[in-house]
Amino acid sequence: MKLPSIKGFDEEAFNKYLKNTGWLMLARVGSLVIKILVGFAITNYLGKELNGILNYPTAFTTFFIAAAALGLDGFTTRELLRTPENRDRLLGTSFCLKLIGGIAIIPLIYFAYELWSAQKPIETPLSFILIVGLTGITQAFYITDSYFQSKVQAKYVMRVQVFGNIFSALIKLVFIFLKLSIEWFVLGLLLDTIILAFGYIYFYKIKVGSIFKWVFDSSLAKYLLKHSWPLALSAVLVSIYMKIDQLMVENYLGTGSLGIYSTVVQLSESWYFIPVAIVTSVFPAIMNAKRDDPQRYQRRLQNMYDIMVWLSLSVAIFMTFASPIIYHLVYKPEFWDGAHVLTVHVWAGVFVFLGSASGQYLIAEGYTKLSMIRTGMGALINIALNIVWIPKYGIMGAALATLVAYFTATFFIILIPKTRHQGIMMLKSLFLITAFQKIFKR
Repeated sequence: MKLPSIKGFDEEAFNKYLKNTGWLMLARVGSLVIKILVGFAITNYLGKELNGILNYPTAFTTFFIAAAALGLDGFTTRELLRTPENRDRLLGTSFCLKLIGGIAIIPLIYFAYELWSAQKPIETPLSFILIVGLTGITQAFYITDSYFQSKVQAKYVMRVQVFGNIFSALIKLVFIFLKLSIEWFVLGLLLDTIILAFGYIYFYKIKVGSIFKWVFDSSLAKYLLKHSWPLALSAVLVSIYMKIDQLMVENYLGTGSLGIYSTVVQLSESWYFIPVAIVTSVFPAIMNAKRDDPQRYQRRLQNMYDIMVWLSLSVAIFMTFASPIIYHLVYKPEFWDGAHVLTVHVWAGVFVFLGSASGQYLIAEGYTKLSMIRTGMGALINIALNIVWIPKYGIMGAALATLVAYFTATFFIILIPKTRHQGIMMLKSLFLITAFQKIFKR
């Protein structure tokens, strides 16, 4: 993939960054296409009411599952890079901690459901919530992904994800063909994680060895928990930030509206893998520039912001005009109200792209607490605006709240003196100031 030749634009750098995403990008694209196509079939088969019930457990449990991971995946990868000789101890200890976390959240999910339903009856059965909650246990096996990431062997991750999604898709298509009830599709959500877990274990076994060689180390466990808790808290805040709107739509408007809104979220957020893949790839280059050349460091950050704006604006503009066509082509008429909501919600992606890029800057500078604060601020604003706007504007209110919350969280760093310059750099990219400077630069 090559960017159109634009005078002054660092095309070579962009193409280098894009190639560096490699297998990871391929895996995400394959998963995206498969999930969307099968998602269309499942949504139309179930209808808006049952589709809302199917999506509610994921939204409800996501906060708990994020907490159960304990922030260990990314931190374990970094520790494997630093001390690869401790592989079995690191993986074994992290696995046990994640497994304990996954088991511990089950009673928490139960009590949270009881408290929430005491305020207003929940149409989704508790059994559905608990089934999806079990994914917190199966995802403990995903720790093997940390090893492959530390060895820059993302191709194995790609194979697991692509095969897993294809196999999962085939199973769900069989469910539709056999006209099975919604219970089977809920079980399918748990089955998805089991398939991936077996895939990760299989490739680890043939490339490294048996997971039974892993060792739990209590002193290492204390070290991991001490240093990973900020990442765990960040993950919980991010899940609240990105999923609370779906819970509130169901609470105020019912599962039918959630069923429609879920299609909006699926189509809008399906692009969010792009910034994650890109920033993961370019982060080493940014860190090297920070160490060796401060000016190059700033230029690379500005280029990254420019890339994010170009990509996100392209997606947002395309989806704005294509959304009515997409809904009328692939969804039943009962879902068509989601088309105009998507034209608003998709613009939140611009700030997600920029937020992912600026997040790398915050990590590079060691401002992890500030990263948590801005995410928490976005979550609070999202909740507050949803309380006001969902009863008044329906699911469009949820989309508007998401847009404002994402914008606020991304540009929160402008309010902080030590990070204000980065906020200004993002604004220059957002308003295409740097793009025009590059075009007309002599």
